[in-house]
Formats: sequence, structure tokens, C-alpha cells
Amino acid sequence: MRPEIREYNYDWLIGNVLASAAKLVNGTSKEIELMYHYIPNFKGLAQVFVDAGPPGMAFVNLLAEYYRNILTARDQGKMIAATTFCNNPAILIAMDIVPTTFEILTANGCLAWKRGMFDYMDYCVEIGMPETSCSAQRGALGAYLAGLCEPIDLVICDTPGVCDTNANAFAFAATYLDKPFYQLNYPSTIGDDRSQKYHVDDYKAMIRFIEQHSGRKLDYDRLAEVLREIDRQDTLTAELEDMLMLVPTPIPPIYSLLIYGGRFNFAGDPIYTRLLETMVTTAKERAESGIPGLKSGDEKLRIFMCYIDHYSFNLSFVNYLEERGIAHTGSILTRNFRDDNKYVRNLPDNSYSIDLSSPEAMLESLAQMNARMPMVRSIRGPYDRHGMWLEETLACAKLYQADCVIYNGTPGCRNTWGMVKPFARDLEKQGFPVHIMNDDAFDDRVESWEASRDRLDEFFKVRGLL
Repeated sequence: MRPEIREYNYDWLIGNVLASAAKLVNGTSKEIELMYHYIPNFKGLAQVFVDAGPPGMAFVNLLAEYYRNILTARDQGKMIAATTFCNNPAILIAMDIVPTTFEILTANGCLAWKRGMFDYMDYCVEIGMPETSCSAQRGALGAYLAGLCEPIDLVICDTPGVCDTNANAFAFAATYLDKPFYQLNYPSTIGDDRSQKYHVDDYKAMIRFIEQHSGRKLDYDRLAEVLREIDRQDTLTAELEDMLMLVPTPIPPIYSLLIYGGRFNFAGDPIYTRLLETMVTTAKERAESGIPGLKSGDEKLRIFMCYIDHYSFNLSFVNYLEERGIAHTGSILTRNFRDDNKYVRNLPDNSYSIDLSSPEAMLESLAQMNARMPMVRSIRGPYDRHGMWLEETLACAKLYQADCVIYNGTPGCRNTWGMVKPFARDLEKQGFPVHIMNDDAFDDRVESWEASRDRLDEFFKVRGLL
């Protein structure tokens, strides 16, 4: 790692960038325009969120709060737990433990810095992680392994088998940093009594692990509050997804990122509820006024991202969609599989519900919720099995009237790369043109954004979509 990179702690550095950004977006229009002259390296990203209106500004404040929680945890006597986006933070929030999610921290750096997270990714390789491991973890993880972040107290991962590079990254981190480590397992099926009991027992063991190392007992009244908040958040998300079915949709492309970015950080926290309320209010106003979500007002194409988005500098992917008149109908990260969502009607035994009637019922609700987190639910076995990746993608692509399906991931996504070509062929048979992006969602050195953009343009042109 270059010496100059070691001069600043990663979470302190980007936390202050976001704290400043939060002050900027909360300013007047005149103040914002004047400030753009002084932040040439951050203007592009700031402008995307400012142009998104109140929801974009609320999201910047949410991210700033996320880093503030990490940076002030020690002063407040709180522990910090390293975890993954595939692990719902509800239990940690209920136990007043601050989650730090490697994939979220990596994405934030990729979006905000032209230099990206390359030095941190490479540091992981320098000390022993394989270069083919997922860049989503290696970005922020490199900063932690180099001692450039607030010290973590626990490592809690979900789940082995679903993504081996994800699981191995957390195991490597726990060993290298000598931290207590708990790895949730997952059943091969979901929705049946046997797998439900298996997952709940695993959840109970995780709670005992946290209680042992934190010295705190889980307060079930507090957990009930968190679950009530998630119930409210699920309702608001469903409202947004209903409006996503409108053609043209009043939902801007940036909303996809706001939905899952907020959920991975603050599921069960009122700050995420407020963000969703702002999004619903703004989208409803657009729908009632007949204003499409795209700035141009001309929706030419609708895409469904069957895996993840692209996190290049300044949100280039979102800007690309806006410029080309392409509506974003969501991704594997956007969906939550709550029982009253329309897309689960064709996916029996694949939804979860929330039951607050007893501590046991609450744990069962959380276990089922967690079993339906991204990848845990969709990428845990054969892609064409019931309730798996193909069936889910077809259900969503049809419901949201997508014109095509786009795959994007990282070279480390071996679970999907091992089956994406037959998966794409099966989607094509169902009438959905498929484009496979051969890039890295977090590392532009694999393929530059400009090259990815040109290949997307070629696909849309050759297939007669644009």
C-alpha cells in the first residue's frame, strides 16, 4: 500500500466527506451551485443526489449517519460488528451494536473517489487473500486489515456456501485480526418446517454468541420495536414497487440504490423509514402529475438487473440510464420477498411475514427474513430449481415489463459465473434479451466504465432495443 494512503483512516476520511456532503445538500440552491466550484472531484456524485431531490438528500444524510455511528461508537460505549450485506442488521440494531458492512463501505469509496478502492483491494492480496476473491469485500476490508479503520469487536457473517469468496473474506478477516467470529449457516431449502427450525436454532446460537462477547442481553421489547419499523419499511417499499409497474414509471433509476442501500445499513431504524417516506411522497406526486422518473421524460427502455448494479465513480451507471432514457426496474438487491409483495405470488413458499406475538415468533420472523436476503435466497443452489434465480428473475422481469435483462457482478462471483450462460439462454427462450457485463462492479481496472458503456450501447443497438 502506498505510504500516502496510510495517512488517513478510511472510515474517518469518507465519513467526513459524507458529513460535508450532507451539509451541502441541506443548503439552498444558490449555496449548492456556488459550492460546486470548490469540490471538482466530488461535484459529479453530489449533483446526482441533489438532482434526485428530497430522497437523494435524505440518502446522503443517511450515509453520513452510518459513518457517524461507526466513528462515535467507542465514545458511546458501543461495540462494532463487521458484517455482510447478506445479513439483516436487525439483531445488531436491537442490541445497540454498530454494524459495519464491508460491501457498503467499498461501494461508497468507489462512488466517491476517482482513485477508487484499488489500494485497499490490492493490500488484501499483498497479505494473502487471492486476487480472484470478491472486490466487494476486499475494498473496505483492505483498510481494516491495514489498521486504517475504527477497530471492530466481532465478525458476524452470513452465509457459507452461498458465496464462497464472501464467506472466506470474513473468515480471513476474523483470523487476521484475531476477533471472535460467528458464521450463520443456511438450509438448502426455505419455507418448510425442518429448514425453519434449523435456521431459527442457528439464529439463537448467534444471539448467544453476541451476548457472550458483548455482555448484553437481547431485549425482546426493543427487538419488537425494530421489527415494527421493518414492517413499516416493507409497506413503503411495496408502494414504490407498485409504482415501478407503471409505464412509464415515476420511479427514477437512482431509487433502486436508495432502497437497498438504506435497507442494508438501517433495516429497522427510523432513519430508513424517513427516507422511504420521502421517496414514496415524491414518486406519488410524479405519478399523479404524469411525470416519468427519467429526467428526459421519455422512457425508451426498461431493464431488469438480475444481479447487482455498477458502482463506478460518480454513479456513471445511473447517469448512463438517465441519458439513454432507460428505466431501472430493480435488481436482486432491491427485492425483499415480503408475503404481500406482488412478485411473490408466483413464487409460493418463498416469502416471509412478521409475527410479534412472542420472542420465539420474532426470531422465526427474523430467520425467515434473513433466509431471503440477496444471494442467500436466490443463489444457493441450481439456478433453475424452484424458487431460485431463474424463476425469480422471470417473475420480476414479467411483472415489471422489462424489455431486457442485464447481468453485472464481479470476477469473484463464482456462484453466478458458473451458471450465467445457461441462465441467459433460458431467459432468451422466454423472450428476454440478455447482456452479460464482463466487468467488475467495484473495480474499473478489470474493464473501464467507458468500455462497459460502449458494450451496453452495442447490445441495445444490435438487439434493436434502442
